[in-house]
Amino acid sequence: MVTRKNITGRFGSAAAGMLFATAGLTLAVRQRALEAERLRIRRLELEETVSRRSALAHQQRMHWELLARAIDDPSLASVIDTYAPDIPAERRRQYFYANAWYINLYHLYRAGLLDQEELYGHARELFQNPLMREYWEASRGQRATLKQSSDEARIGHLVDGLINDLAEADTDEWWVVGTPPTS
Repeated sequence: MVTRKNITGRFGSAAAGMLFATAGLTLAVRQRALEAERLRIRRLELEETVSRRSALAHQQRMHWELLARAIDDPSLASVIDTYAPDIPAERRRQYFYANAWYINLYHLYRAGLLDQEELYGHARELFQNPLMREYWEASRGQRATLKQSSDEARIGHLVDGLINDLAEADTDEWWVVGTPPTS
């Protein structure tokens, strides 16, 4: 009897050991599969980011090409002209150019090349110029059509506040005007 119990005990221990080894191996295989899936998802996310940035860069080039044509040819400018009719042609061309500068800044932000604080600093420099502020006021109606929850509208409101701060500032040191947002 003692021999039989001893053999059964040994087989039971061996079976338990095999069961634990199999469970551990199964767990390791599942963890490896999960990690492979996480890596696949991360790769897809990175590919999407690259694709989005590429599309933004392409859109920015297209925007510039279209604006450049409008700046160079007043007959083409009339297609996109939404400014007040009494604005002289030369000033309209300046507004189109000002728009190109603003949109360039906005796209740098959207592409992740500037954070919100850096965007604010560049906008502060750009909008210290009275002609840029005049363009901004003239294009208010265009911004009013934006979905208020959009990134573009949010940045527009940030610039609105900055321009108010610049107008109310009692210093010539425009580079210290306003409170940059924290990223």
